[in-house]
Amino acid sequence: MSDASDQPVQNPTPRYGYFGPEGTFTHQALLSVPHADRAEQTPYLSVAACLDAVRDGEVDAGLVPIENSVEGGVSATLDNLTYGRPLMITREVLLPVQFTLFARPGTRLDEVRCVVTHPHAAAQCRDWLAANVPAATITTEGSTAAAAAAVADPESGFDAAVCSQIAGELHKLTPLATEIADNTSAVTRFILLRRPAPVGRPTGADKTSLVLFMKIDHSGALLELLEQFASRGVNLCRIESRPTKTALGSYCFAIDAEGHIDDERLAEAMMGLHRVSAQVIFLGSYPRADATQPDILAGTTNSDYTAARDWLNHLRNPG
Repeated sequence: MSDASDQPVQNPTPRYGYFGPEGTFTHQALLSVPHADRAEQTPYLSVAACLDAVRDGEVDAGLVPIENSVEGGVSATLDNLTYGRPLMITREVLLPVQFTLFARPGTRLDEVRCVVTHPHAAAQCRDWLAANVPAATITTEGSTAAAAAAVADPESGFDAAVCSQIAGELHKLTPLATEIADNTSAVTRFILLRRPAPVGRPTGADKTSLVLFMKIDHSGALLELLEQFASRGVNLCRIESRPTKTALGSYCFAIDAEGHIDDERLAEAMMGLHRVSAQVIFLGSYPRADATQPDILAGTTNSDYTAARDWLNHLRNPG
């Protein structure tokens, strides 16, 4: 079953923005999105710029990172979605993060004395670099794509770049070593966002993303929010606290829940959250990239909720 993000947009040529520059992992992730291969692809130098381009209609959709299995949540994305003009997630992309050491053609590994990369990439490849290029100094740039561009310039002073496969190939560099990340299971999750529109149909393997604000910070306030999910058999995929930017110690909670807004158990949970929360920001219901279906507890299926509602109606109107 398809979702809204699988449908071609109305423009003859779809327009996709992404957190750039060209050659980043976000660019690589975008290439796996349906219709992106025939779309206008526009890189933006910040998450905010990309999402504002979606809001302003410059592009039809934008792809940005939201979390990494090693580094955690991407605060620039979470905060922009929480406090910016409304946007909706229609798709997620999971991309294994594997780095390659690229150099100009003719460079040998034992000749590498200066490596350039993004700070996160340097952290994720620290042990490999120490073991394999121990004499090299490590310099950080704004992106792995920028690092590859710098190495492509013989006058830059850099011998090699730790970057994505797409960045190295884009700048016609030669790989000296592949899959050099210390954590080989690292994955980054990206989300595709559009302007608010009707939610796509449920697939049976969905996520719903929300941001919750507490009414009053008191003992058990977070438990009060979480009970809305637990009491209805809704499992959470992620919960992350973020400062509300109003006072020290004041937090909101970014949550991914298993299920779709059209699922009775999740709809009931959201209505409960609306009653007990100061604010509920709905960021979208969309297919899970891993297609994992939830374990639905007895008594929490759609038919269970329908039967319970019919029973209550019968009590109100016997006969």
